[in-house]
Amino acid sequence: MAKDLAQIAKQKKIKYFLISFVDLFGVLRAKLVPARAIQGMQKDGAGFAGFAAWLDMTPAHPDMFAIPDPDSLMQLPWKPEVAWLAGDLHMDGRVVEASPRVALKRQVDKAAKKGYRLKTGVECEYFIINTDGTDISDPGDIQQKPCYDQSALMRRYDVISEICDSMISLGWGPYQNDHEDANGQFEMNFDYDDCLRTADKHAFFKFMVKSIAEKHGLRATFMPKPFMHLTGNGCHFHTSIWDKSGRKNQFLDPKGELGNSRLAYQFLGGILHNAQALCSIFNPTVNSYKRINAPRTLSGATWSPNAVTYGGNNRTHMVRIPDPGRFELRLMDGAVNPYLGAAAVLTAGLDGIANKRDPGKRLDIDMYAEPQKARGAKKLPLNLLDALRLTEKSKVLRAGLGDEVIDSYIKLKMQEWEDYCHHLTQWERDHTLDC
Repeated sequence: MAKDLAQIAKQKKIKYFLISFVDLFGVLRAKLVPARAIQGMQKDGAGFAGFAAWLDMTPAHPDMFAIPDPDSLMQLPWKPEVAWLAGDLHMDGRVVEASPRVALKRQVDKAAKKGYRLKTGVECEYFIINTDGTDISDPGDIQQKPCYDQSALMRRYDVISEICDSMISLGWGPYQNDHEDANGQFEMNFDYDDCLRTADKHAFFKFMVKSIAEKHGLRATFMPKPFMHLTGNGCHFHTSIWDKSGRKNQFLDPKGELGNSRLAYQFLGGILHNAQALCSIFNPTVNSYKRINAPRTLSGATWSPNAVTYGGNNRTHMVRIPDPGRFELRLMDGAVNPYLGAAAVLTAGLDGIANKRDPGKRLDIDMYAEPQKARGAKKLPLNLLDALRLTEKSKVLRAGLGDEVIDSYIKLKMQEWEDYCHHLTQWERDHTLDC
């Protein structure tokens, strides 16, 4: 039986609902709906003009409606009279296929028909910066290797602890918080879940972190590379396939290499085979490629891949195998769309299973110190344009996600690339005025 949001509002003393959706650029959009109107909204959805968001629509398109998923409900811990809901987009009585949450649900349904269930966990790195975005917020955070710096962590205790307390109240199972490899950078870990629920949490987490930072007079950013001399913001993505019931991890095999099954390595083969085409989705901004192809940072390492390789418990590769029964995909960055990223992983992984793709032998080398030993390893794109072109011509992503999703995404992202190209940088002026 569907949950009655009007009844829940009375029980939990909710005054307003944020009925939201994430557009193709990963921007969280919402309408604030009073509890008195939620019954009708639960049935018919909140109305939006699709052209006003980053969706492939025009002003002539009819109204678009976000129908809330009651199972996604999260009461804002810092403002409990407000609850958040993820919505699925509909237009003219049909779902909007080229919308991220719908795209992920389509992949979840395909996997379910094959008896598979994707579970995921995310590690979302972010910086706490000053309000104008020009520097980190803590002038005392200056160590060359600041990772796990206790003093810097505790100087931001009020923000970090409030975010963690919020996750505890939401039932997410947070289990550790740390200062990351860059000055001013943090990461907070919470339990894995079914991929749709993790995507909902991922979208909400970014909103929550930014909101709580603002509450403390600060700013949080998930920008992939906000400071060239510091490590960028990754979004490490942990993935495993379970049976339809969600009780048996089908990646786990004590007799398999590093404790992983043949199915697991076929899934990994699909990720590696499609990695270059996945890049524009995993790394969706112009700025993303300053993280992937970064020079050595202040700490001594970028912690970011630039080639398509995998290893054991080795963070220098694009894919790490930290434990039996799961893979850590290290390519995604902080700008990744929570829904499109997960949908793309599942698409590529299912392709790997269907075609029994072989990931090849793992490389037990330090990719930062001896990349020349990875002979034949494919390189990741150098910029967003190259990445978009690879996505556009990918038969696997088109067959999996559908032409409508790919064409809309490429069209809008190409517009963004062209907009970027129309801006002069100071570097160009410094190096070309006297040509």
